[in-house]
Formats: sequence, C-alpha cells, structure tokens
Amino acid sequence: MNVGANTPATKYSPRDNKRPQLLDAAASHFAEAGYDAASMREIAAAAGMKAGSMYYYFPSKEDLLVAVHEEGIRRISEEVVAALDGQSGPWIRLEVAMVTHLRALLGGGDYVRVVIKVPPRENVKARARLVALRDGYERIFTKLINALPLATSTDARHVRLMILGAMNWSPTWLRSGGDRPHEIAKSFVQSLRFGECP
Repeated sequence: MNVGANTPATKYSPRDNKRPQLLDAAASHFAEAGYDAASMREIAAAAGMKAGSMYYYFPSKEDLLVAVHEEGIRRISEEVVAALDGQSGPWIRLEVAMVTHLRALLGGGDYVRVVIKVPPRENVKARARLVALRDGYERIFTKLINALPLATSTDARHVRLMILGAMNWSPTWLRSGGDRPHEIAKSFVQSLRFGECP
C-alpha cells in the first residue's frame, strides 16, 4: 500500500458502502480547503450522496474530520509495520521505519496532509481517541529505539521525540528537490549511531 497515494479508505459492510467514498471526499476537501472552508454539501456531492445522508455516518463535521485522521494514522501505521517485516538489525529497522514515515508525509496524499495540517479543535472525546491512536503509532518507534545499543546516559524518550518531531516537520523544512527520504533517514541514524552527520 502506498500511503502517499489516495487509495480508497477501509472497506466496510454493504450497509456502510458509502463510508469509504465519503472519507475519501472529506480527506480531499479538508486537505485543499482546511476545516472551516470545507463544505459538507460539497463533500457529500463528491461522494455521490445528499448532504443530509452524511449524518447517518457522521453526526458532525468534526466527527468526519476525526474519522479522516483515524484513517490517515491507520495507513501510516500499516505501511511502517509492513516495511519492517523481515528486516533485522536495530539500526536498519529504525532507518526503514523512518524512510517509510517520511515517504508517507512527503508523498502528498490527502489523508496524510489532513493529519499534518488540519487538527481537530472542539471535540474533547475525539482528541482523546486521536491521542490514543498517535500513542499506539509512536509505540512502534519506542520499541525500535529501545532496541538500539545506546549509551546508558542517552534518554530514549528524548531520542523518540527528536526523531518524530523532526520527521513530522519535514514537509515544512524540506526544500523541493532536496534530500530524499532515505538520505534524510540515513543521516539521522548515522548521527545518532556515531555522533556525527555523514
């Protein structure tokens, strides 16, 4: 699966057969217009349904945004887990996970763009759900970093925060035509492993 591509959302039962199209349409509109400017009527039309029918699937616009976030995080998580399958060696595994994460963020897919740029704001329960999802994803990197032969004085939590923070801001700081994901990941890993950038 290519996370950066706009592949269809997760399939549901026939009763929910419009949900994937609705999520895809919402991801596209939120990514292009932002939360406030995105029109529920336009999202419904893009999904081939009437605006009122949307509320069968999502009680509010905020709930729809949260669902797009959940789908985006799920896609990135699945892509990283799949990339790690069969990989051995703690440093190689970290580098592979970083490359996959960066490719997802820099690939330009609608779901990932929403996860990065359009955070939910009002729904406290929704925020809690997304924090739980994010924490679950970050546990992948926690395990990878804990497996590294780091110096005893190195705080693994700080390493995780540094790596994820830098990667998550890469769409902002990376110049067009600049370093590619595997080059960035390799540089980070070598810096962490040997104490210097290549």
